[in-house]
Amino acid sequence: MTESAERPAEASAVDGMPLAGESLALDLVNTTFIDGGLRGVLVDALAAPADLDRWLALRAGDFSTPLRPRLSEPATRAHFERFLELRRALREVAAAHTAGRAPQEAHVRTVNRAARLAARWDELSPTAPAGSVTRWNEPDPQLAALGEVAADGVRLFGGAPERPVHACPAPGCILYFLKTHARRAWCTAACGNRVRVARHSRRHRDPQAG
Repeated sequence: MTESAERPAEASAVDGMPLAGESLALDLVNTTFIDGGLRGVLVDALAAPADLDRWLALRAGDFSTPLRPRLSEPATRAHFERFLELRRALREVAAAHTAGRAPQEAHVRTVNRAARLAARWDELSPTAPAGSVTRWNEPDPQLAALGEVAADGVRLFGGAPERPVHACPAPGCILYFLKTHARRAWCTAACGNRVRVARHSRRHRDPQAG
């Protein structure tokens, strides 16, 4: 377990996210969700910098190996605002992608600008024989992490991924997921169950209903 994963955190809505583990970019987008289905309430799991700390700790294993131990410092308000800006842009790009339309240029610029922060390279270590160290163009580890999230978004939406991105079709749901297998139709089993219960209820009221 990395140092960032071991960092203690107070109770956070990040722990109650209904869907996690899709990809870094989608996981950031999915930090906003509807709790309770069609008549539920909008929840923002990233309400404060401490929530961003929690999210980074939970997803530490999905960042590049050399970056993980550098994510132990608490995020600042400036870091927090940059992640929210990227989340807004990625959500809009995801909406455009799943609707089959081009995203707005402003959102593309935001994602591309952030993705440049992930640039890194390896150098020979000046102290360890036959060793190497990783260097980043961006020295701030939280911003380098922002870059890796954005770069993941570029990979998802910039080509033809093997596992295409889908918007959950359940009424009231705003989550996105990767279609990991042909029969996956919903972001979570809970959304699928709500849709099936609603269909059953309609058929019970009106046998002619589909």
